[in-house]
Amino acid sequence: MGLLFWNFVTASRRAATFIKFPNTIMSRRLHASRIEGVDKNVWVEFSQLVNDYQPVNLGQGFPDFAPPKYMEDAFCEALRGGPSMHQYTRAFGHPRLVKSLAKFFSGIVGREIHPMDDVLVTVGAYQALFCAFQALVEEGDEVIVVEPFFDCYQPMVKMAGGKAVYVPLRPKANGAGEGGALSSGDWVLSTEELASKFTPRTKAVVINTPNNPLGKVYKREELQVIADLCIQHDVLCFSDEVYEWLTYDGTQHVKIASLPGMWERTITVGSAGKTFSATGWKVGWAIGATDLIKHMKTVHQNSVYHCATAAQEAVARGFERELDLLGTPESYFRQLPDEMRLKREKLASCLESVGLKPIMPQGGYFMITDVSSVKADLDEADGKEEAYDFRFVKWLIKEKGLATIPVSAFYSPEHGRDFDKYIRFCFIKEDSTLDAAEAILKNWSASSHL
Repeated sequence: MGLLFWNFVTASRRAATFIKFPNTIMSRRLHASRIEGVDKNVWVEFSQLVNDYQPVNLGQGFPDFAPPKYMEDAFCEALRGGPSMHQYTRAFGHPRLVKSLAKFFSGIVGREIHPMDDVLVTVGAYQALFCAFQALVEEGDEVIVVEPFFDCYQPMVKMAGGKAVYVPLRPKANGAGEGGALSSGDWVLSTEELASKFTPRTKAVVINTPNNPLGKVYKREELQVIADLCIQHDVLCFSDEVYEWLTYDGTQHVKIASLPGMWERTITVGSAGKTFSATGWKVGWAIGATDLIKHMKTVHQNSVYHCATAAQEAVARGFERELDLLGTPESYFRQLPDEMRLKREKLASCLESVGLKPIMPQGGYFMITDVSSVKADLDEADGKEEAYDFRFVKWLIKEKGLATIPVSAFYSPEHGRDFDKYIRFCFIKEDSTLDAAEAILKNWSASSHL
């Protein structure tokens, strides 16, 4: 009986290979409409170019050095911390981490943050933003996005069913700073233009301070203008503050959630990767009023559910250490910006030496410069529909061996062409990497009068 059954199954399988079934699944659209038009991603595209051409990489925003030793030690100690460090922890944030975040930021925001209700730990700042858009933006809502913006905002608004409405920061006329270099602080919002974007459908405003790619750090009075409009129109604010500890020249980072009336309507997004120079750990968080965070928890529990336990434990220990050392020379939050200030100046000096005028950032670890005067033998027939800065950066990678990022990637289609002569450099790199980039630029300058 067994042999007869096996022979029947074998014969049936052979016969099935010759049967033609209607191709029903391919006759319908396979993808959801909410992802249409958001499939292209600048990081995927340029990461592939970096892999293919192996240039000196000042493009992607990650350090090419290790986090501070105490953070490495904290991670290793967490891994050796017993079985619990290798298993699930609390879904909305490891208890030790949410408690340390709440304690640390309560003093900065000026109110008591409840660790279990007001904090959500996420898989990097990316997922915190995704949870905010998915939980708080409805079909047909409008979301005002201040440009330039980190490129994930626009697709996240669209996938939530919302409509992005853009308002750009613009350089002030004759805004030259010392030495003829423009500062990111000279790029400002028009109060009138911003106010004109609010409608009865506006649900939220998205800001990024310090800004990527510009490096602008919003002044308190600039944030107050945004806050007043949010309160007037009963609108939320999503504030991406992942570079909050990297400010220079006495510039102070102010949290918009600390302004009167804004705690109840602000989601503040942070990143351990940017804070401790450990981007691969992918630990981020959202902090806000309980009534907002609870809805983000719903998205979180139905998507990733949980973040890596050992990484959260290590980040918690890092914040506990920094709370004890805050304001002292031993604090990494003081040491890192001191180190990055020197690298910022090194890169700016290099760009100036070849005739470029960098926009000096007040914060973050990026610097943009106008390349409209640079002679580049771009193939006009190759990707002629593509923005100039995209073509320029691809040419720079392939022909000169230096990777940067096109700045129009941080703008909407309606404003991108106005800013497509800028490229972005990342300076959170080893000096040897910056030296290699400088050699490329100077050799190019010497041979072609850049």
